[in-house]
Amino acid sequence: MSKKLKIDFVSDVACPWCVIGLGGLERALENLKGVVEPEITFHPFELNPNMVKGGENTVEHIVKKYGIPADEARTNRERIKARAAAVGFTMNTSDASRIYNTFDAHRLMAWAAGSGKQQALKHQLFIVNFTNQTDPGDHDTLVASAEKAGLDPAEARAVLDSDRYADEVRRDEALWQSRGISGVPAVIVNDKWLISGGQPPEEFERQLRAMADEA
Repeated sequence: MSKKLKIDFVSDVACPWCVIGLGGLERALENLKGVVEPEITFHPFELNPNMVKGGENTVEHIVKKYGIPADEARTNRERIKARAAAVGFTMNTSDASRIYNTFDAHRLMAWAAGSGKQQALKHQLFIVNFTNQTDPGDHDTLVASAEKAGLDPAEARAVLDSDRYADEVRRDEALWQSRGISGVPAVIVNDKWLISGGQPPEEFERQLRAMADEA
């Protein structure tokens, strides 16, 4: 008999390791069909909550934020692209890539919670940011992403044109930070176990199998 596992996935649309983590988690869950019955909810985390409209060049941003040479940032970028490709995701990041404000994307994700389509929307937002290299804060882009995920585009537009879910996003961010989450992705299982970082599928599978045995 499969074990129900409550999975809270804390992440940011602008986080490449979150793409890798979600891909690893999903592949692990495919291998655990019949063992684990997951209930996944996505929660917001902003890596750059004060990011200006229009964003910043990603290489310049990383060099400034982490104090590393540009060549090291480029090497890390190529390693991340390879890890993403290994879980079936295409990243078209380059020296021209930009990092954007993601608050409205998180508002849209909060609106999608409980719809059964939140995970599909998350995928679309990752595609917008990393595959298509477009601004995940642009309202037209967000509405199109909602529609592709099977959500009502008119309602998505209404949400974005208002300040709905802004307070919910801020409360959710504060909640997870108060629980010690300071980096993403963070995968919290049954409110008691934490899997940190963009783990490969086999590591997710190993840990989730052990958790299912204990659940």
